[in-house]
Amino acid sequence: MRKLCPNFDREDGLDTVLEIPIPEEMFTSHKSTSLSWQNVKSWMKPNPERSAPSVFGGRNTEIQLLLGVAGAPLIPLPVPSDHHPINQSIKDHPIEASMAKYIVQQYIAAAGGETALNSIDSMYAMGKVRMVASEFTAGEVCKNSKAMKVKGVRHGGGEMGGFVLWQKRPDFWCLELVVSGCKISAGSDGVVAWRQTPWHHSHASRGPPRPLRRTLQGLDPRTTGNLFLNSVCIGEKTINEEDCFILKLETEASTLRARSSKNVEIMRHTVWGYFSQRTGLLVQLSDSHLLRIKSPASDGVFWETTMESLIQDYRTVDGLNIAHAGTTSVSLFRFGENSDSHSRTRMEESWTIEEVDFNIKGLSLDCFLPPADLKKADDQEGCHVVVEGRNAKLPFKISAPASSKVSAAKVVAIDLDDSYSMDDVDDDDDL
Repeated sequence: MRKLCPNFDREDGLDTVLEIPIPEEMFTSHKSTSLSWQNVKSWMKPNPERSAPSVFGGRNTEIQLLLGVAGAPLIPLPVPSDHHPINQSIKDHPIEASMAKYIVQQYIAAAGGETALNSIDSMYAMGKVRMVASEFTAGEVCKNSKAMKVKGVRHGGGEMGGFVLWQKRPDFWCLELVVSGCKISAGSDGVVAWRQTPWHHSHASRGPPRPLRRTLQGLDPRTTGNLFLNSVCIGEKTINEEDCFILKLETEASTLRARSSKNVEIMRHTVWGYFSQRTGLLVQLSDSHLLRIKSPASDGVFWETTMESLIQDYRTVDGLNIAHAGTTSVSLFRFGENSDSHSRTRMEESWTIEEVDFNIKGLSLDCFLPPADLKKADDQEGCHVVVEGRNAKLPFKISAPASSKVSAAKVVAIDLDDSYSMDDVDDDDDL
């Protein structure tokens, strides 16, 4: 990861410190270092020229799709940051809940122990990502339709980027992620969780602030343990040749109602954690949510989003076991109305953690302030989704190549944490 940009305008000028480091892979395809930096310079600036179209409606639209869904998703429910003793309460619950508490206790021990975890007040992580929308299927029966596939992250495909993550107790966090020149910022000041993107104004998510899902992918053992403290053990499964216990956590109806709006109903949101029987560490984090976009003319359109994160490469940092790599697979499934409108979109992300540090000196709460132009969800009619359809409105245009024979309006980004007013976006019959 490169953190400094040379000053090509003045030979005696100081290098520029990049807010978000750039992956080294950005320079491997160019022989000239100067040329590479010039490309990065143009890459970081808005480019009015359109890239070659893809099945997802162009490269810019594909990047928006990736960042909107996989960039900064949140955990479905707020997680208490304070410590809850486990030993005294295990016997007071049903066997499934007692088993889950015992597994969480083993996980805490494997991650570094109570003393080490309780000593952490703040965290910093920097890493790189590679994202790709890997497959799109549409038609009457998705699983029998021919899928459009592109080169996956495991084979070197996708968009490269980097991110910086800051976190501070009790509920403060801030993420900045740049992928191919497109930046998304998200954070929480302990009162409201917010998000900011180039294609949409800053906005707050509905309901109480929640943790960033990316931190639970092996970076924050304390929050992970607190999340699954009230889960139940539902069985065992082998993940990546590792025998694991499965812990399941259902989001309460009151929390779902708080995140819903008059246009969108969040019907369920479930989280699963797969903990190794051998090491006690978290091997996979999965979650699935189902929402219904209400329509007066029908039962509405349903969207099901499923994310599975394989967590790997645990290393000891200041006495804590922290995951330094992993992959996330995302599936978006649209159904309802008529079968011709069904569609399924798949995405992949691989990430690598380059730096991790704890108890950052001088990390002020001012670093977690929301943007000045923040619009709260309570002040908007909008829903937490980017919807599609004849009468739906998108925050950006999607245009598929004619040769693909796929309706462009069927490729969308579902994002429960994106609140916006649908009236703020003009109708576009060309979608």
